[in-house]
Amino acid sequence: MEEQSIRVELSQSKKEKPKAVELVFGRIFTDHMFVMDYTEGIGWHNASIVPYQPITLDPAAMIFHYGQSVFEGLKAFRTKSGSVQLFRPEKNMERMNRSNERLVIPPIDEAFLVKAIKKLVEIDQEWVPDAEGTSLYIRPFIISTEPFLGVAPAHQYKFIVIMSPVGSYYKEGINPVKIAVENKYVRAVKGGTGEAKTGGNYAASLKAQEIVEKEGYSQVLWLDGVERKYIEEVGSMNVFFKVNGEIITPALNGSILPGITRDSVIHLLKHWGLPVTERRISMEEMYDAYEKGELEEAFGSGTAAVISPIGELYWEGKHIVINECKTGELSKKVYDTITGIQYGKIEDPFNWTVKVCETSKVK
Repeated sequence: MEEQSIRVELSQSKKEKPKAVELVFGRIFTDHMFVMDYTEGIGWHNASIVPYQPITLDPAAMIFHYGQSVFEGLKAFRTKSGSVQLFRPEKNMERMNRSNERLVIPPIDEAFLVKAIKKLVEIDQEWVPDAEGTSLYIRPFIISTEPFLGVAPAHQYKFIVIMSPVGSYYKEGINPVKIAVENKYVRAVKGGTGEAKTGGNYAASLKAQEIVEKEGYSQVLWLDGVERKYIEEVGSMNVFFKVNGEIITPALNGSILPGITRDSVIHLLKHWGLPVTERRISMEEMYDAYEKGELEEAFGSGTAAVISPIGELYWEGKHIVINECKTGELSKKVYDTITGIQYGKIEDPFNWTVKVCETSKVK
């Protein structure tokens, strides 16, 4: 589509901003949001930044009945100098279009939406916190809004971006978590929607998550949906294993979400000259490596936590304790490097950061 202008309507009543110690994930929202509509025959139109507000939908809106939706997640960071920057936003928009294709949602103009997100963050820049480990979480999403009960792709959609200031994912430092390997439930299969970022994938994961939490585990390690033996994802994150000096991560196979943090980790490891391999990994292989003393580290990667070290895996009655349940050197180095780039503490040799605005006063 031809790039359109963005109409701006500023809020006349600003919300009180929370203190850094009060920040939790996804509970508090900024003063403004971005909205844009799609109508077949017109395309994406009516791009606007407006005061944060409820939306009104017809009870027959197709999102409620057939779940045609996609979403993304990225963050804005405040640097030491006070400027605000994003981390690889163009990759989020690229992935959103891949999700759109799978869900039969009209494609978006990626460059225009990066511009819109930058504008929204600039307007609400005072909401970007400056305490250690805090950031502004950005949630773009698309829903089908056409009122129709037929099973078919919708002809009307709404694209929305909302934002929420969030605290440090780790309250007391980067600590390993305990993970249970899931054998009963399946997250996704090749040919399904596993590689798309759509709400149904996450709804399907809740039952297994509920069960393992009651047993004292933080997350579920998902196996493939066909043979139930090959490792895919951990919770809502991609996963890496360091085995005898080699870093291994499951290859993207059509059912694994292509994480942007995952891609960043792989880039870093190769930049450091470390051996990194994307391939199929069985849980039995990881257990054999553990038995031989070769399973040195394991960690998940994702937007929220960046890096989440895995201290223990529970599989078929076996407790696999990794690195004495301590954060490994590699996990810590990757975490420190990516967050260092995000917050502008260290050099960004990959041009991953995108400047939104220069110094501003945080109120």
